[in-house]
Amino acid sequence: MNTEQTSIPDLILLTPTLFEDERGYFFESYNKSKFDRLGIPIDFVQDNQSFSKRGTLRGLHYQNAPFAQTKLVRVLQGEIMDVAVDLRKDSNTFGKHFGIVLSAENKKQLLVPQGFAHGFSVLSETAVVSYKCDQYYNKQSEGGIRFDDTTLNIDWGMDLKEAIVSEKDMILPDFASCNSQF
Repeated sequence: MNTEQTSIPDLILLTPTLFEDERGYFFESYNKSKFDRLGIPIDFVQDNQSFSKRGTLRGLHYQNAPFAQTKLVRVLQGEIMDVAVDLRKDSNTFGKHFGIVLSAENKKQLLVPQGFAHGFSVLSETAVVSYKCDQYYNKQSEGGIRFDDTTLNIDWGMDLKEAIVSEKDMILPDFASCNSQF
């Protein structure tokens, strides 16, 4: 597993080691002991998976303490623009975001620690996204930021006028008004 620090501290890009032969390939997407050795000692408790069609935009979501979540995000099929926004008020990168294309082809994974809002847009015809969480979902702890917030000015890799967004995500507050407790 190769790790790469992004432009935002604690937000880590991981690329698995592939073992390829005439049959195809094999890789470990997660191995707790290897993550521990890499300095990523996280105990994941829940796996989530979503299927979405082109133009779907999910996010930006987070959960406040005590149910704040670290997520390990990867794409099983298709391609997404994955985005994380730093909500840690004491961070030098507070309010900054990082975006990267994750795909079934590149097999990259993004580790999104607690204290970040997360979302993605679907760039391929369809996409299957899988992510591990270190805390269980808790409705009372959830929060979010509107995907088209002008302060953040996120490039989702698509025309936002054509985005397919849930009613719940359409009414999220802007960045300045979000109830993040990080």
